[in-house]
Formats: sequence, structure tokens, C-alpha cells
Amino acid sequence: MKTDIVLAGVGGQGILSIAAAIGLAAVKENLYIKQSEIHGMSQKGGEVYSHLRLSDKPVYSDMIPLGQGDLILSVEPLESLRYLPFLKKEGWLVTNSKGYLNIPDYPEIETLVKEIEKIPNHLLVDADRIAREAGSLKAANMVMLGAAAPFIQVSEENLEDAIRTLFARKGEEVVEKNVKAFRAGMKEAGEVS
Repeated sequence: MKTDIVLAGVGGQGILSIAAAIGLAAVKENLYIKQSEIHGMSQKGGEVYSHLRLSDKPVYSDMIPLGQGDLILSVEPLESLRYLPFLKKEGWLVTNSKGYLNIPDYPEIETLVKEIEKIPNHLLVDADRIAREAGSLKAANMVMLGAAAPFIQVSEENLEDAIRTLFARKGEEVVEKNVKAFRAGMKEAGEVS
């Protein structure tokens, strides 16, 4: 078993929280894990991405070779396209359909969607709408984690437990909103895929 994941987005979208949740779930399943992360500008809106490698055998490098990624999980559609060279032919691109308009010449969303739709295995999710309906726009990252859960080789139960652990210090209300968002993302993935 091996899953190589590229997580992508911009600062403030919770990319590192997604990585932490997957990491906690993987550890609970006694998997090996390696992670590297790159932070763009040290402020909200800068590029953030992470390579996350899970395996039942030791993982020696934290970087995913080009063309070997099983999944690109992105909270931002423009950022999802940036990392396509890492995706293997049969890999999955799971991305938010709503852009984070952080640059003046941000492309038209329709243009981005057309490019994403060229990927044979893709899933576009309106994470912002689903998160709002779940009670917190800040939980869009957990919606995306839920949507990608079928493509991550850890159990949904352990992912949910990891979310509870990750957000426990913020109180039960925050935990429940994030769990609700995660479940809504899983439901969306089941309806769309």
C-alpha cells in the first residue's frame, strides 16, 4: 500500500491542517509517513503546498517524483493546476471549484474549470458552499478532505477521529462543524464520482 498526495492551496486555507489530519489517521493505522511542506509568502494568500507520502513500508524520501502522485488535493483550483506534473496518469485531482482571488490577473474560473475537466480523474467540489452550509466557511478544507477521503488509503473513521483530535483544543462547537464539513465532503464525493 502506498499513497502519494500533493496538497495545494494558499495561505489561510488550512492546507497544513489537512496534512495533520491525514498524518494522525495514518499513524493510528501504523503506516509510515513522510511530509514536506512549502510555505509561500508568510502571509495569508501566499502559495502553500505539501507532499505527503503514506505507505505500509518505510518511506525514504519526503518528495514525490514527477508523474508519481496518486492524488492532488487542492483547496484552490488555480493551485491545483500548478501541480499537475506530479500526478500520475491514473491519479486523481480533487479540488475546490471556487477560486481564492488573491492576484489581480486571476484567470476566469470557467477557464480553470475547462483545464481541470481535461484531467480524466477529477472531482470539482464547491467546498465554500458546502462549508457554509455545514456552519463554517473556515471548514472548506475539511470539506475537501472529505471529498478526497475515498482516494486516501486510510479509513474514514480514523480521518474523522483525527479531525476531532486536531480541533479539540478549539472546543466542541468547532470540532462538530469540522466533522460535519468532512462528512458533507464525503457525501458530495459519493454523489459526484
